[in-house]
Amino acid sequence: MIDIKEEMKKKTPIKPTIWNIYKTFFRVGAMTFGGGYAMLPIIEREVVDRAGWVSQEEIMDYFALGQCTPGVIAVNTATFTGRKIRGKLGAIAGTVGVVTPSFFIILIVAALVRNFAHIQAVQDALAGIRICVCVLIFEAVTKMWKSAIVDKITLAMYILIVLVSVFFDASPVIMVVLAAIAGLIIKGRKSLGGEGTK
Repeated sequence: MIDIKEEMKKKTPIKPTIWNIYKTFFRVGAMTFGGGYAMLPIIEREVVDRAGWVSQEEIMDYFALGQCTPGVIAVNTATFTGRKIRGKLGAIAGTVGVVTPSFFIILIVAALVRNFAHIQAVQDALAGIRICVCVLIFEAVTKMWKSAIVDKITLAMYILIVLVSVFFDASPVIMVVLAAIAGLIIKGRKSLGGEGTK
C-alpha cells in the first residue's frame, strides 16, 4: 500500500519565487470557505506538505503569532510565511495572494446576496458549508493542540486559561499577554535549571 504522506515528502519542493508564493496563497484564498481557522489546514497542506517551504513547527508558530497580532489569522499567517521565505517581497506576495480571491468573490456575493439569500437551495447550501467549516476549524484546533500541549505545565496553562475565559470573561488581549509572560517565566526556569545541572 502506498503511503500518501511519504510520497508527498519525496516530491521536489516548489521553488520559492515571488510568483509561486503569490500563486500558492491565491490558491489557498480561492479554495477556502469560512475564512480564519478554516484556512489553516489548507495553508499547512500547501506550504508545508506541497511546497516544502516551512516546517510543521514553523507553521504552527505562525498560526499562534497570527492569532495574537491584529488582523485576520490566515492573512497574518500568509504574511509571516512569505516574509520567512523571501523577505518583504515574499510577505507582500503572500498577503496579496491570499486576499485577492476573497476580494473579488465578496464583491460578487455582496451584489447577489440580497436577491438570492431567501432561496431555499441557497440556504441549504450555506447550512452544508457551515458544517464543513466546523470540521476544518476542529482539524486546525486539533493540530495546534498536539503541538502546544506538550507536557503537564502546558496542560495546566491550558486549563487555567479556559477557566479564566469561561468564568471571568477576560479580554483575549490580556490572556495572550499573561500567557506570553507565563511562557517566558517557565522557559526561563527550565533554562536556568538546565544550566545548573551541567
